[in-house]
Amino acid sequence: MHFEKRILCIGAGYVGGPTMAMIAYKCPRYQVTVVDINPERIAAWNSDQLPIYEPGLDEIVKAVRGKNLFFSTDIARGIKEAEIIFVSVNTPTKLFGIGAGRAADLQYWEKTARQILEHADSSKIIVEKSTLPVKTALAMERILNASPRPGIHFEVLSNPEFLAEGSAINDLENPDRVLIGSRETEEGRKARDELVELYAHWVPRERIITSNIWSSELSKLVANAFLAQRVSSINSISALCEKTEADIGEVARAVGMDHRIGDKFLNASVGFGGSCFKKDILNLVYICQYYGLDEVAEYWEQVIKINQYQQQRFIQKMIHAMFNTLAGKRICLFGFAFKANTGDTRESPAIFIARKLLEEQAIVVVSDPKALPNARLDLADAEGEIHYIEDPYQAAQGCHAIALLTEWDLYRHLDYEKIYRSMVQPAFLFDGRNILDHHRLFAIGFNVFPIGKPALTHF
Repeated sequence: MHFEKRILCIGAGYVGGPTMAMIAYKCPRYQVTVVDINPERIAAWNSDQLPIYEPGLDEIVKAVRGKNLFFSTDIARGIKEAEIIFVSVNTPTKLFGIGAGRAADLQYWEKTARQILEHADSSKIIVEKSTLPVKTALAMERILNASPRPGIHFEVLSNPEFLAEGSAINDLENPDRVLIGSRETEEGRKARDELVELYAHWVPRERIITSNIWSSELSKLVANAFLAQRVSSINSISALCEKTEADIGEVARAVGMDHRIGDKFLNASVGFGGSCFKKDILNLVYICQYYGLDEVAEYWEQVIKINQYQQQRFIQKMIHAMFNTLAGKRICLFGFAFKANTGDTRESPAIFIARKLLEEQAIVVVSDPKALPNARLDLADAEGEIHYIEDPYQAAQGCHAIALLTEWDLYRHLDYEKIYRSMVQPAFLFDGRNILDHHRLFAIGFNVFPIGKPALTHF
């Protein structure tokens, strides 16, 4: 089959895999290849057991894999053949040197840029898909154009992803917006138009936003910072609600009905997790400090501090409620993923909670429908007694308390009378997501501790 365009994505992770699957699905005349240095990950993408769980992803991949979607470890060949190259490699928070703990670690991104330079023998459009600090495109341009070759030109675009894990396929198919940033040059606008044409196969033109490249890079960081700020804002108020016997659900509803504010991201919880919020805010903090904007940096850093405070507060509530000792008590964690409908545990509050429980010499039982393999990795170096049991009924058996940490829908519909009878009495339930019927649980016999609402106890 003759393909109109050959697209390459370097990086087969949470962003690269689903995004390229959707492009291949919507653009049947484009050849889409995803490459990665990890052969096990590529093998998983080529198998019936994909390396990530995302509702709807299996069906999309199976519909196009082997037709116009391919997964490979041959990065050099992919670079040579592609006309458009998406860079979707990991950009974790730097753990060493200047900016440690805040700046983005760009070593994988720079290695990729140098790979492109080494193997490209024709002009390419390079698309930043990873979340990167503002002005990163300038560094990429300098690397790619460090050794000019006749007839070969690299144009760098910014096309940040705005996916929410658990709903990524819908977010890709029906995006709020697609943002494409370019240099305001003739070559830059021409490259930008090519990417607009790609997305226009299924995204309405009015939802495809174009901007200068720096605005595009910064927009991704700011969008995540604003969302995380809302979570920390409502969580800070949840602490006040517990002191004043107000109900955070009622407060959030009243506030959210103001059309200027809206009701999204106003659900109080044990805290936010995931690969983006913390990393991107710390990155934003670092950039502000770099430019001498210390007050702005302090403002955004507080969003992270409130998130840490909320998790610490959750543990302190458990200790206080359970007679100031957790030693030898069996605590069941319902959920370990950072949110429902994903197996991703990066920065999950459950990691912090589990480790603190182990420090208190509790016995920890982890239950989650998709995240147990990652949970084992996250707690591999933790000291203490840990059990991993997928079935929630079996996991809760013989436990003194349940801590609900992920809002999986299955936890709403369990037979809590059956669970209560299997637990050690008095039985405690700490709802870190406020998704359960607390009064019904109390009637069953549980001592119930929600977030931002009065506790319901039998003593």
